[in-house]
Order: sequence, then structure tokens, then C-alpha cells
Amino acid sequence: MTTDLLGRVPKRIRNKIGSQTRICLLNGRDLFNILKNEKLILMACNPRIKHVIPGIMKAAEELDAIVAFELTRTEGGVDGGYTGQTPQLFFETVIEYAERFSFTKPFIIHGDHTTVQNTSSEEQESARHLIEAQIEAGYTSFAIDASFNPLPDNILITADLAAQVESEGYGLEVELGEVRQAGLASNLTTVEETEAFLSGLAARGIHPQLLAIDNGSKRGNYLDGEMVRIDLEQTKAIYETVIRHGLAGLVQHGITGTPLRLVGKLAGYGIRKGNIGTLWQNVAHAGLPLDLMDAMRRWAKENGKDIKFATNVFKTDIDNIPEENAKQILDMAYREAKEFLQAFHAKGSASRLAASLIEAR
Repeated sequence: MTTDLLGRVPKRIRNKIGSQTRICLLNGRDLFNILKNEKLILMACNPRIKHVIPGIMKAAEELDAIVAFELTRTEGGVDGGYTGQTPQLFFETVIEYAERFSFTKPFIIHGDHTTVQNTSSEEQESARHLIEAQIEAGYTSFAIDASFNPLPDNILITADLAAQVESEGYGLEVELGEVRQAGLASNLTTVEETEAFLSGLAARGIHPQLLAIDNGSKRGNYLDGEMVRIDLEQTKAIYETVIRHGLAGLVQHGITGTPLRLVGKLAGYGIRKGNIGTLWQNVAHAGLPLDLMDAMRRWAKENGKDIKFATNVFKTDIDNIPEENAKQILDMAYREAKEFLQAFHAKGSASRLAASLIEAR
């Protein structure tokens, strides 16, 4: 199985990682297109702190599962974002762990949430520069998020930036409906918006594989007493719309804090990629040395910032924690990843992907 898939590693990536390695970094387009025929969710992980990566890989290897490793523009921009990981550093980190832990299952490296929050040329050029840096680094999949803008502007901005991804032939995710932070009211995506958005992109020659929507989930940790309100029927109606447009399915944000019993249902409503970010941060924080966590909390309080912004400030200390702490984080990440992969119906997905790609030849 792995040997067959290794032949699908993009030439650009093969030149970077070498011809002898068994690392199976695939093109997101290949992987997303196969998801169209599967009722499973690709677990997409935002490892803001690198020590969770080997635990995720261990779970995927054991369960024969496909996974994605991703960072958003704010987490890992060209300046490193608030995690201190530039696209090049993130690529090298994932590849290094894959080599060290003999990770052989297929995965992608995804540029998540390349956001464009307004119509200024500076904002769009900054996003374009990031996509170029990610392509150069070795990313194989990209998410363009201009959902902050009115629908007509979202279409124009997305089409302009997506042309760069389309020309490279890589995987493409687009976004309609910005998922709100926990504690804020949702603005549910509608079928009518979906139809207009995808039609507008198609008219400009852009054909994504995945669409991220707002279906009621929330980013970050849910507040005490806050209810999880995901509109499954609306999700299904939007899924039926995107399928008519040739997409593979939908993307679910805000999975941290969503009960596993609900997560398991999402695959039946068209969710094909599930983004998990804050959970891995929580796992890493639980395993960091206590004095380091105390210093990070103190910095966050003194500066009036979310503790995630302490990640870059304390990156050197975080990267060089004692081996016993790194092992504790690995073990916790492994347990969490295993539970989510099973809930996502992703067990055995690597072998199914290989079989589907062979049939598609």
C-alpha cells in the first residue's frame, strides 16, 4: 500500500525530502477528491506546540489513518505568527518528526485560514506572499479565507488568490461564513450563499474541493455553561449543494469542546475535514513544566493577551523542555488523536485511499 502511494508524492516534495524516504506527503487535491466517496473526516491538526506531533503520528500509524498538519496565517505566517513557526520551519519540523518516528501513513501539510480581512491591496498581497512562501516550503494544500468580506468581494478575492494554487495543481479549500469565537453568536451559512459563492468561483475558473462554513460551532475553548449548537440539517443541505458543484464536502471548524458523540455524526452530514487546534494546545500545556506554564500565564495576564500568544515569546523554552515532559505530551496527544480518528471513522482510511487512487489510474 505505502509503496503505491509513494509514487503519488509530488515531484516538488520528492526533491525536498529525497528519493529514499518512506515519508508519504501527498497532494491535498488527490486526497480531497478521494474523500468525495467516503463517509469519513480527515483529522486536520494545528500543532501550535510541536511536541504533540509525534503522538498524532503514532495514532495515525497504528490506526492506518490519513491526517493533515496545518497552521493558520496567524499561527504560522511568514514572520512565524504567534507560534514562531514560519512555513519553512513548520515543514521541516513535520518532516523531521516523520523521519524520527518512522511515520509512513499518507498526510498533507495544509496552509489553513489564509485570511484576507478587507479589500485593500496590502492585505491581498500579504496573503499572496504567504501562499508563495508555503508553496516554496513544501505545503501541498491551501485554505483561502476571505469570508470576513461581503459575498461579492469574497468571490473576487478568493478567485484571485486561488488561481495561484490551481496553477500548481494543489488542494484547495475556500470559506463562506466565519466561525465565531466561543461566547459570540453564530451567523449560519445558508444554501443560497453557498450556491452564489461556488457559482461565482466557477465562473472565474476556480474549482475548490472543500468548503468551510459556519454551522454553529465555535473556535477555541467553549465557555463554562455554553451549549454546543451545530445545525446538522443546515449542514446537510449545504453539503448537497456543494456536491452538485463537484466538491468533496465540507470543513468543520471549532471541534475542540465538541462532544465525541456529536463529532462522530458529522461524517454523515457531509463533513470531510475536521480542524482541531486548541485541543492540541491544551494537551501541550498539560505536559509542559509547571514553572514554564506559570511564566506563560503570568506573561499573558500582564500583557492582557490570550495565553496562545505566549507560545512565540517562550518558544525556545518550549522547544527545549525535558525529555520526560515531551514524552508525557506525546502520550497524551496519542490518546486524544486515537479517540478522534476513531470518532471520525478514519481507521483504515490510508489503505482505502491507496485502493481508490490505484482504481483511479
